[in-house]
Amino acid sequence: MRGPHNIWRLIRTGATLERTGAMNVVLDAFEAPPALRFVARALGLPFKWLGYQGDLNMPPATRALTALGPAYIKFGQVLSTRPDVVGDELAIQLRVLQDKLPPFSIEEARAEVERELGLPVDQIFSDFSAPVAAASIAQVHKATLASTGESVAVKVLRPKIERAFRKDVDAFYLAARMVEIFSPGSRRLRPIEVIEHFDGVVRGELDLRLESSAASEFAANTKNDAGFQLPDIKWEYSARRVMTLGWADGVPMGDNDAIDAAGHDRVDLGDRVLKLFLNHALRDGYFHADMHQGNLKVAPNGDIIAYDFGIMGHIDEYTRRVYAEILFGFIRKDYKRVAEVHFEAGYVPADKDVDEFARALRAVGEPIFGMDANHISMARLLSYLFEVTERFGMETRTELILLQRTMVVVEGVARSLNPQMNIWQVAAPLVTDYISKSIGPKAVLTDLAKTARVVARFGPRLPGMVENALLRQTQTTDPSPSHRLRERVFLAVVLGLSVGFGSAATVMAVMAIF
Repeated sequence: MRGPHNIWRLIRTGATLERTGAMNVVLDAFEAPPALRFVARALGLPFKWLGYQGDLNMPPATRALTALGPAYIKFGQVLSTRPDVVGDELAIQLRVLQDKLPPFSIEEARAEVERELGLPVDQIFSDFSAPVAAASIAQVHKATLASTGESVAVKVLRPKIERAFRKDVDAFYLAARMVEIFSPGSRRLRPIEVIEHFDGVVRGELDLRLESSAASEFAANTKNDAGFQLPDIKWEYSARRVMTLGWADGVPMGDNDAIDAAGHDRVDLGDRVLKLFLNHALRDGYFHADMHQGNLKVAPNGDIIAYDFGIMGHIDEYTRRVYAEILFGFIRKDYKRVAEVHFEAGYVPADKDVDEFARALRAVGEPIFGMDANHISMARLLSYLFEVTERFGMETRTELILLQRTMVVVEGVARSLNPQMNIWQVAAPLVTDYISKSIGPKAVLTDLAKTARVVARFGPRLPGMVENALLRQTQTTDPSPSHRLRERVFLAVVLGLSVGFGSAATVMAVMAIF
């Protein structure tokens, strides 16, 4: 569905932004260049009368996004977590999009539950409340299981949300292409890949079976984390468009007065929410990527409860090590090492000067570390780092988008609980511990053991593979240079694996002896 026909949707978008007064707000927030401003105004101003009016009681940006539909609302939710990108004022305005949207009727919700679960609602639940929270894609009802009397939360997708979302996202792709054309400097941000990533995340949210699976995996990873709990998934009462899980009793994380009244220690809670995120990201490589206040509660016993698992982040082990080394380097003010890590990971083009890059990084880190504890900000660091890497030709790493965004969100949550928090002081022990385990001698042994397991699987085939490669080397027909190169690379890989296997086997034997 992507193509020029989506221009109409963009015109309607521009017209709505103009009619609601949000166009200048959005362009100013993103510091749009003149060419992009001209195109945006050209798509909106002449057709202003075609725009949706929206709710006159809302601020301009929130009014426009809610009028435009679910995909725009979800995009606004993402932006609400990035005050470093859109500014504090606009980010605060957009927070209302998180879970305070108009709900659909309880009759529609009950009908959806019956269709998905194949049983009358009254047979499953002895009580089924009106909506207690409504977001862009789904809403939540509190219910009581008829079989056990347990209180549960029932999440139900909005009717026809899939089709509505598909139409909007198709227009986003065209908009990203236009941004690339009229703002060449934005190409390093990979706007098309950003929309693809956003599209993939939302597709996962539109199948609640995937969210149930994500919650189950997250629970398995974090079952031993002190002071942290997740509601149980009720698989027998969950389906593609309906998800049932245990009810989370507690105080909303965003209500400091209620937290104080309940006698909880906000300083401890702020430290814990940051430590939990870093543990999940670095230790497990699987983390809750939507950890705003609307998805967190404080249980009566002081535990932090997380829910809404529609957006989960995953980073592989190598990327985790790179991310940890960058954080570790900043913590130790070892800017040369931070620069080297960027080059080693291929984040910065190899033709750039590593020493010059290190000096630029020092200009990022030193002013921040010279601030008072309550001004040291991960958001500010990422913002400055972004400017420096842009100057050195670093392209946006789409696999790190969720990680970076969530880090900023979690910092915001932690600071809302304890404005005096020293982010680096809290993070340093966890990052240092991870570095010692993932890069030290113990990590080398672990890597060798993994290599041994891989080679063991191919062990029976290795002799034949080597023999065939050697026979091809002795053929009278002179192979092409590229063919010879491939053969040599193959033999080198086989030899390397064999040596690695032997080394790992030796190490494991020695460990067994002692």
